[in-house]
Amino acid sequence: MELVQDTSRPPLKYVKGVPLIKYFAEALGPLQSLQPLPDDLLISTYPKSGTTWVSEILDMIYQGGDLEKCQRAPILTRVPFLEFKGPGCPTGMEVLKDTPAPRLLKTHLPLALLPQALLDQKVKVIYVARNAKDVAVSYFHFYRMAKVHPDPGTWDNFLEKFMAGEGGPDRRKEGVAEGQPAGMNTNQPLFLPLPFSPVSYGSWYQHVQEWWELGRTTPVLYLFYEDMQENPKREIQKILEFVGRSLPEETVDHIVRHTSFKEMKKNPMANYSTFPVEVMDHSISAFMRKGITGDWKTMFTVAQNERFDAHYAEKMAGCNLKFQSEL
Repeated sequence: MELVQDTSRPPLKYVKGVPLIKYFAEALGPLQSLQPLPDDLLISTYPKSGTTWVSEILDMIYQGGDLEKCQRAPILTRVPFLEFKGPGCPTGMEVLKDTPAPRLLKTHLPLALLPQALLDQKVKVIYVARNAKDVAVSYFHFYRMAKVHPDPGTWDNFLEKFMAGEGGPDRRKEGVAEGQPAGMNTNQPLFLPLPFSPVSYGSWYQHVQEWWELGRTTPVLYLFYEDMQENPKREIQKILEFVGRSLPEETVDHIVRHTSFKEMKKNPMANYSTFPVEVMDHSISAFMRKGITGDWKTMFTVAQNERFDAHYAEKMAGCNLKFQSEL
C-alpha cells in the first residue's frame, strides 16, 4: 500500500440518516452497481463484533483448511469489504472485481444502505452479533487507533454517542441539549460536549434487530460472538451446514486452532498490521486487542452500567434476542 497523508480524523457524513466514516459514505454511490453472483456469501456485523474472526473461518472453510492458501493476501483482499474506501487503499468494489467466485463479501451497513440487489437476490448472509457493552468498549479503542474516525473523546463521551445511535442530529429540533437523551431534564448536567455526533454506522440496537428480522425473508445464519467463544467447533459446524459444505473432523479442529484469537492476533494476514500507520496506528491500540467477553467491566463505572442497562431495556423492549455479557 502506498504512503498516505494523515487522514486528519474527518467528521462523519450522514447517508439516509445513518452516520458513516467520510470515506465509506463516498463509496456508497459506486456500491449500488454491485451485481451479486448466485454463490456469493455476505458476512454482516455491527463493527467490532467478530467480523474478521468469522471471515477467517469462512476463508479457511473455502480453502479446505489450507493454511498456505489463507496466507495469500490480507483479509481485506480475501474478503472484500463492500463499503470500504480509505486513503492510499483500493476500494472494496475495486477488490471485488478481482475476486474469483465463490466470493465472500463483508459489510457493516444497516439494511437501509445495503445494495438492493443483495436483498432482491436473497444472497445468503452470516450475521454475527456481540453483546453491546463489549462492542462499545472495543469500538472506543478502535476509534482511538483507526484515524478514519473522528476523535472519540473520553470514554464517557463515547459511551453516550454509542447509546445515542443515529438520533443525534434531530435532537436540536426537539429542543433537547445535544448529547442528552430526549425527555431528560435539561437542568441536569450534559453528558457530552458540543458538537455531538453518534458513532459510525449508527444504532447497534437497530442493527442487531433488523438483521435478525431479515431472517424471515432471506437465508440468514445468525451467530453470537459469545457462542463462538464458548464452543467454536459447534459454531463452525453450523457454518458448514449453512454453506452446504463438509470437512473431515480433523480439518475442523485445525480451523478451530488457527482461528483462535491468539493465532489470529499474530497473523499479519488477519490482524491488519499491514495497513499504513496513518490509517491504523497499532501503537495506540492493537486492532485485535483482547477478544474476550466481559472486558466491559474494566471500563464501565457502576453509574454508567446502571444507566446503560436502563437504556438497553428500553431499546430492546419486545425483542427476543438474548445476549451474554459475561461467560
